Amino acid sequence: MYRRNILQNILDALSDTPVVFLRGARQTGKSTLVQEIVNGPYPARYVTLDNAGVLSAASADPTAFIAGMEKPVVIDEAQRVRDLFLAIKEDVDRNRVPGRYLLTGSADVLTLPRVADSLAGRMEVLTLWPLSIGEMKGGGENLVDSFFERVLPHHFHADPGFDLAASIVAGGFPEPAGRAGYRRRRAWFESYITTILDRDIRDLAQIHDLAVVPRLLKLLAGRAATLHNQSEVSRTSGIPNTTLSRYMTLLEMTFLVQSLPAWSSNLGKRLVKAPKLFMVDTGLACHLVGIDEAGFRDGGEIAGRIFENFVVLELLKHASWADEPVGLYHFRSQAGQEVDVVLEGRGGKVVGVEIKLSASPSPRDFSGLRVLREHLGDKFIRGVLIYTGKEVVPFGEDLHAIPVSVLSGEILPQQG
Repeated sequence: MYRRNILQNILDALSDTPVVFLRGARQTGKSTLVQEIVNGPYPARYVTLDNAGVLSAASADPTAFIAGMEKPVVIDEAQRVRDLFLAIKEDVDRNRVPGRYLLTGSADVLTLPRVADSLAGRMEVLTLWPLSIGEMKGGGENLVDSFFERVLPHHFHADPGFDLAASIVAGGFPEPAGRAGYRRRRAWFESYITTILDRDIRDLAQIHDLAVVPRLLKLLAGRAATLHNQSEVSRTSGIPNTTLSRYMTLLEMTFLVQSLPAWSSNLGKRLVKAPKLFMVDTGLACHLVGIDEAGFRDGGEIAGRIFENFVVLELLKHASWADEPVGLYHFRSQAGQEVDVVLEGRGGKVVGVEIKLSASPSPRDFSGLRVLREHLGDKFIRGVLIYTGKEVVPFGEDLHAIPVSVLSGEILPQQG
């Protein structure tokens, strides 16, 4: 069993919030994690709406189902009965006790206005992503917190045994990551997509042509880490724009794709506002575009974009349990100046991150970061280039190239 770094955040939320909602893609380990919690630090009743009998009872009379439930309680896959959220609100309003409900969901029903409004101010939402590289090795390090220190106070220890291609192709879902070989992982991913279509997407919307969704996923995986141009995707896929909007919403709600919004701080320049689109897991992305380890090592444009997808998702994972509350964005001006990731923390403090599939960084790789630093002044903490080399290399004031293998290594206190 993997130690999940978000565990303490969940326990902290249960200590002062009536409802905690742990959301994330199916098969990321939500059920395993909450069962670990109820068998240890948070004794509670556990029920799952993946059980047909429980689902039937909850659907027939959500209010009676909640009223008859011993508290505290964990309700797994709570999104399958949306009216439960209103019944939970009524119960919490009568008895506002911290830690009364721990809910999980493999669909982000909070994008639905009625559900979001019902528990506003009563619920904390946490996201469980697929396993990070550090979690797979049992580590609790956090790059996001390290990046926001005023002076970089850590020694980054790169892992000499880190296999980038193997890590990217395996991905972070616990089961396929533990399978031996590309063929067995491919079988799992095929089954995974089918399960989400037949269960989660059918639960959320009445879609008649589900066969379109796998084709759309393959198209989006091939465009990972690029600006999302919906009109172009509509033309390429043959899906009408209005229908495509509906599909895109469902793919984000079920955590198959993740958008990174454009950063909109006032830099005095016109900025591109389109989001960048990422797959929620590089193992799934590689499966969809048909790339194995050898294919990734061959390089090319798609390998570079999948590498960016990998790093962005690792940063999202680290941010989910970081002490520093951060938002993740991308920056691109109309003139073409860009920064792959903008981490914005408290007080508008910013760390810029560039991502490059190269073992030999150069000063020009930092051009976008220098633009960001020039405009932000004191709010710019530092700029980081994550690359495939082996050493931490300074490139000027508050600019460093850092090996991607530190994601699999240790962050040690700097001596002296």
